[in-house]
Amino acid sequence: MDTHFLGIPDLVEAPTVAVVVDVMRAFTTAAWAFARGAEKIVLAGSLDEALALKAGHPHWVALKDGPAAPGFDLVNSPGLLRSADLGGRTVVQKTTAGTVGALAVKEASLVLCAGFVVAEATARLLQARRSDSVTFVVTGEDGLADEDLACAQYIARRAGGTGTDAADYLRRAGESRAAAELAQGVRQGVHPDDVALCLELDRFPFAMVAALEDSRMVLRPRAVPSPTTMSRSGGR
Repeated sequence: MDTHFLGIPDLVEAPTVAVVVDVMRAFTTAAWAFARGAEKIVLAGSLDEALALKAGHPHWVALKDGPAAPGFDLVNSPGLLRSADLGGRTVVQKTTAGTVGALAVKEASLVLCAGFVVAEATARLLQARRSDSVTFVVTGEDGLADEDLACAQYIARRAGGTGTDAADYLRRAGESRAAAELAQGVRQGVHPDDVALCLELDRFPFAMVAALEDSRMVLRPRAVPSPTTMSRSGGR
């Protein structure tokens, strides 16, 4: 599998398969939203779009980066979201980097959104797809965020069938600038457990697939069978 690691500004054409990585915190938060029962997540291109979607669908839940703001129900924090009841709800998410990265590759034939919490499921889905080329979009810091790059490299190695110890990749993420800013309270809308939750390897058994639905980029969870389950079923 040919892999490429690009920042959002480096995307000059739509890749065939894209894995958009935002560890701290967009796609960790998204995974927790699905774990708390959300049916789907609509990725908004701007705060105004998110508010307009919420206004048109008052039962939807709107979520953003930073502090709480009028019109938004939640902030982009896994620690703050993990106790929310989102059963059957649609979430509208707008973040600084993660949602921007997913929208930048919306024309790809397959778009996966990932963090460490869904790393193994994402890698297994890539293996099942058997793609010749995969572009990993490192969303933070214009492609320089080490927590996102570390996660992308880990998923790439797992998808390539390499038995890889996650410890070094998790260490890099834990020592990243984003982790320090969250731990030190530089960013707003933060729970003290956010960094630890973002570094929970394979917390969830699903991958997250984004696709265009009625011109909107919509993220949904996709169950990925474990290798044991696949071998028992003969790979079907």
